[in-house]
Amino acid sequence: MKSSKIAMLTLMGATLSSTAVFADSAAHTDHAVADSVITEQRAALAKNTTGEGFGPQSPRDIDAKVGENTVQFSTAPKSSQMNLCNIHFHKYAEHKGGEFTKFMGNGDGMGNGTGFAYSGKLSADELKPTAPACPSSHGGLVPGDTIEVHYVHSTADVVPGESLGACLSPSIKNPQFRVEAQVYVLVNDESALDFAKLAEVREQGNYYQAVNIPKNSGSPVEYAGSTTGPKYNEEGSPFQVTWSVRPKVQKVNIATVGEWCKGNEFNEDHAHGVRNLVTNPALLSNMK
Repeated sequence: MKSSKIAMLTLMGATLSSTAVFADSAAHTDHAVADSVITEQRAALAKNTTGEGFGPQSPRDIDAKVGENTVQFSTAPKSSQMNLCNIHFHKYAEHKGGEFTKFMGNGDGMGNGTGFAYSGKLSADELKPTAPACPSSHGGLVPGDTIEVHYVHSTADVVPGESLGACLSPSIKNPQFRVEAQVYVLVNDESALDFAKLAEVREQGNYYQAVNIPKNSGSPVEYAGSTTGPKYNEEGSPFQVTWSVRPKVQKVNIATVGEWCKGNEFNEDHAHGVRNLVTNPALLSNMK
């Protein structure tokens, strides 16, 4: 198992760690906050980004093409020409669209209990209860839960590891990033996909690659955005990311997700929180 190449590093004046970059989690609460809390967070995000030069933000509704953010950056290369540097996932999808449009509510206002779920139907057998997988202070995963997996890629010469630190190199201060995003629904079914295989990484040619990202989830929606996680509910993310979000949901055996959380090269053991869906046109790129 490879260890993280960089556990924590300072970049552009900001200290980055595994808890506050591509994903950020917070304490669990059983009570959803009022709509007014989310409204206030959106207002704070607008205030804190207006006139500050932030580029387009993520996550977004991938079925809505319109955006008014004028900051442009070069589209990252295809992921096959970049290094897979990190894999992590969020409980409930951060993006909305395709087969994941069921809103799960406001959550605790800190990224837990919110996001979007698979909008299709599951059988009683698929939903048969199991012990929670990937337990954490804000709850584990159960059959029927939706996760959004982020396969993070970098143009830097790096090896897979923990957090955004693994995607950065002292030799290249401004690598390009691409995230291949796939939404999965967890089922109690041994014949469903094996998460260990879905997260398998091998060297192919000159690059580390996630070799088993599903190819039958529809044409990925590509757009210019940013890093995500609830850290950015009220402030803009300064990182520029090319996103490829697949619109179709795949079923994965929850037992294999639980086993993966017990040990992997990314030191991931729980689902991360969700950033509020970005809806402000001034913070969204215009998709072609």
